[in-house]
Amino acid sequence: DLAFRALGRVISRSVDVGDLVHRGDVVAELDPLALQLAVTSAEADLRNAQAQLENTTATEKRKRNLASANTGSVADSEVAEQGLKSAEADVGQAQARLDKAREQLGYSRLKAEFDGVVTATSVQVGQTVTAGQTVLRLAGLDRRDVVVDVPEAQVGSLRLGTRFDIALQLDDTLRTAGVLREIGPEADANTRTHRLKIALNDAPEIFRLGSVVTATAASEAMTSAIALPASAILERDGVDHVWVIDPAKLTISLRPVQLEARPAGAARVRVLS
Repeated sequence: DLAFRALGRVISRSVDVGDLVHRGDVVAELDPLALQLAVTSAEADLRNAQAQLENTTATEKRKRNLASANTGSVADSEVAEQGLKSAEADVGQAQARLDKAREQLGYSRLKAEFDGVVTATSVQVGQTVTAGQTVLRLAGLDRRDVVVDVPEAQVGSLRLGTRFDIALQLDDTLRTAGVLREIGPEADANTRTHRLKIALNDAPEIFRLGSVVTATAASEAMTSAIALPASAILERDGVDHVWVIDPAKLTISLRPVQLEARPAGAARVRVLS
């Protein structure tokens, strides 16, 4: 999540959902007027403190010379020395306030911290935001996860490192592999599901951020599964069948099969047994 580190009114947001950004790109800006005024005020305070230091330095030098020549009191010289130290401290504090004001002014520009794709925006131009309030969400390009929610009953059989077969719902012939890297520790209060994050391993570019996919935990049964065109499946009395050719006898027969669950309209299906 990207957020401003200062309070202010948003005057620009140069990106939207789906936009690609690079590290250092300015993605949003706050109205800098109040922050610029704070810098101007701090600069004036520093100049005043520096002028006061110059006067105090001259006074301390004069008092010290008088005390050395026995024409002035040592007490006056010591008071002048304390005044000089105080003036030096005032300059240091004024400089620190100016540095802080300039830092705050820099916070009026929100920059991307890494290369990525904008996946969500939370504020609009003209809206006033507080420091730390999320402005937009950025997903890095170096890692892609499949995020799925599964019922509590199924979580117990899953382990970190479990391999998954990932298929695009628009075309389930396009597949890649993934590894379970995170299991949500608590179930959602409404759905009673746990969120899983499955890391994709060198997935093709077609598996873009925001793609809808089907994730199936790998097993011995699925390892031996074969894929067939959906048109090759015949349903009779609620049971799926396929035609099987016996090349030795030169005969064909209808055989019942068990299919992997698939999205509606899928072009191909996987036969488990």
